[in-house]
Amino acid sequence: MIEPDTALPAGTKLEHYRINSTLSAGGFGIVYLATDLQNNLQIVIKEYMPNKLAQRLADGFVMPQGEQQQEHHNEGMRLFLQEAAALIKLKHPNIVRVLNFFRANGTVYMVMEYRPGKNLQRYIKNRNGGLSEHFLRTIFPPLLEGLRVVHETGFLHLDIKPGNIHLCPGGAPLLLDFGAVHPRNASRKLQITQVVTAGFSPMEQYNLGGYIGPWTDIYAIGASMRACIEGSAPMSAKNRNEKDKMKPASHVFKRRYSASLLQAMDWAMEMDPLLRPQTVDEFLDAINQQDNKGDNLLGKIVDTLTRPL
Repeated sequence: MIEPDTALPAGTKLEHYRINSTLSAGGFGIVYLATDLQNNLQIVIKEYMPNKLAQRLADGFVMPQGEQQQEHHNEGMRLFLQEAAALIKLKHPNIVRVLNFFRANGTVYMVMEYRPGKNLQRYIKNRNGGLSEHFLRTIFPPLLEGLRVVHETGFLHLDIKPGNIHLCPGGAPLLLDFGAVHPRNASRKLQITQVVTAGFSPMEQYNLGGYIGPWTDIYAIGASMRACIEGSAPMSAKNRNEKDKMKPASHVFKRRYSASLLQAMDWAMEMDPLLRPQTVDEFLDAINQQDNKGDNLLGKIVDTLTRPL
């Protein structure tokens, strides 16, 4: 992997950790593979490094690019620490464990467990999509169980996509990268670390003050399921909002997958957030519908449509 210019070099020490290599870099952070020198275990470290707000100095120190960026940069660090403090309490076999967080180099870091395995995005690409219904039913219900814990704790993930889903040996899925996570009670405001991923983010994430909630993460799960079948990201919500040319999965893939799975996927990807499953449990119930009980799923959709605002 080519390391970005802003990444810390291999061998850098942070507290009792040593950076080994750069795993990935995004708009708001850099992820490293590292070693905990206290127990010689591999771990993952995420550094808050917003590339549009901050710069890296020669000594590794991170600082805002200017006075105009300083307020947003500092607010982003505050949210990063707030979220790390909440995530460290989350314990679920399908959610990556946050082990520690600390300040250094003028920024903040989150330490997470390292789990060997494969990234779902690469898995999809290598197989050109077409993943089986058995695969989908093995991976996504456990992920949804983990997501339920995130929502019950009062948070939203807001960046679910195949690239943030890890497949551990044996097929156990792991939800990664909580860098965009936000408290639900602040979710309708523009966030400093707002993340939008074409194909996986619903329309409310594009709009300032959009109606964001558990249904936002559910859209992203539905889109991730569809990507497993199609082999690429679905049409972006922004393009769908202008002219929705995306055909329902229940029509396109009906010869290869069960009606219950495809109908649930379409329900999750409704453009209007009020028309989607409002909770993880509603979505799980839809996925688990027997095909000879399709009327029950239709009843759930009708119930959503007629639910009082």
